[in-house]
Amino acid sequence: MQITQSLHTAILVTDLERSEHFYGKVLGLSKIDRSLNYPGAWYQVGDYQIHLIVATTVPTENSNEKWGRNPHVAFTVADLDAAKQEFLNHNYPIQASASGRAALFTQDPDGNIIELSQQ
Repeated sequence: MQITQSLHTAILVTDLERSEHFYGKVLGLSKIDRSLNYPGAWYQVGDYQIHLIVATTVPTENSNEKWGRNPHVAFTVADLDAAKQEFLNHNYPIQASASGRAALFTQDPDGNIIELSQQ
């Protein structure tokens, strides 16, 4: 077997409207049409997609104080300082990468960890 591409990441969320604000407005991802019958929203990131799926609860217990050592989704950004300011403007927590590289972590409204790095 040879895997050639990653297609999407499915993320459980408890409040679709709140999560759409985070992924669409704060992260600035482009929402795309979906034809499935259960509640959710899809976002396009280049050739990759983020699938938000509504759930009653989200089993996220981030066990490490260093967020990067927990399950997370990672994106690259053109301007890490601008991304940091956007999270602060919307009152989302941030944590610098413990590795010392140009990266930071935040949490979406359900506690799912998002990594942003500048390359």
